[in-house]
Amino acid sequence: MQDDRNSPFRDAQEDVESTRTVPDTPQTRAPAYRLAFADDDFLCREELRPLRLQLELLKPEMVMAEHGIVSTIVLFGGARIPEPAAKDAARTRTLADLSQYYEEAREFSRLMTLRSLESGGGENVIVTGGGPGVMEAGNRGARDAGGQSIGLNVVLPHEQAPNEYVTPELCFNFHYFAIRKMHFLMRANAVCVFPGGFGTLDELFEALTLIQTGRMERIPILLFGRRFWDTIIDFGALAEAGTIAEADLGLFRFVENAAEAVEAIETWPRAGTKREHVPGRNAADGE
Repeated sequence: MQDDRNSPFRDAQEDVESTRTVPDTPQTRAPAYRLAFADDDFLCREELRPLRLQLELLKPEMVMAEHGIVSTIVLFGGARIPEPAAKDAARTRTLADLSQYYEEAREFSRLMTLRSLESGGGENVIVTGGGPGVMEAGNRGARDAGGQSIGLNVVLPHEQAPNEYVTPELCFNFHYFAIRKMHFLMRANAVCVFPGGFGTLDELFEALTLIQTGRMERIPILLFGRRFWDTIIDFGALAEAGTIAEADLGLFRFVENAAEAVEAIETWPRAGTKREHVPGRNAADGE
């Protein structure tokens, strides 16, 4: 790919290829001789962190734009939640019981993707963390409907491989959690949160905080499975204590199944007209 299609200068990729055919000498083997932008060791130096942050912001942004992704529906949820067929192998009874939300996530994504396809396929595209459990179910449901879906993976000591249902051309991998978080919310028209652990809670409260503080426009935040959420978080106690406002309890809504979630998104009160995605506007720049 050229640096600039109208540029009179030599293409950067051509120069990378040329460096692979030069004579093998002590000079050409030296790290200093490598092209800076093709030198992995150089790019991974501590001083280059600002550039790496910028690259992780730009690459998914550019690729999604090239694929016509205008807006997304975000799914968060536990990586350990099994599909119902495998629930007998779950390590706890609770995880086995929560397997119903694998199917709800799959069905919700299927329904939302069908609606997305009706309008061209670029609006309300399903995006997950790209891993197993609820994430797999989300990408799987989109594929069931014949649509595309996004996976925002992150390099971890475990669960590194993307699930098989992510659209390959929209399967990204991140080093920086902060940039990954921005990509989750930059195009989000809704955030659907299924039962999960630390990562799920982290993403939920970050989204709520951004909306509460006015750093992000208000969108539907849907929590699947009220019984689960009431067990682990007493939202009412936060309001009674005064640490959040009573009105903050209206920033999210509980739903129990896919159909209820679709209806909640379609009837959610929205300010203004349909937005156009603008990088850095829809989610907080300094998240």
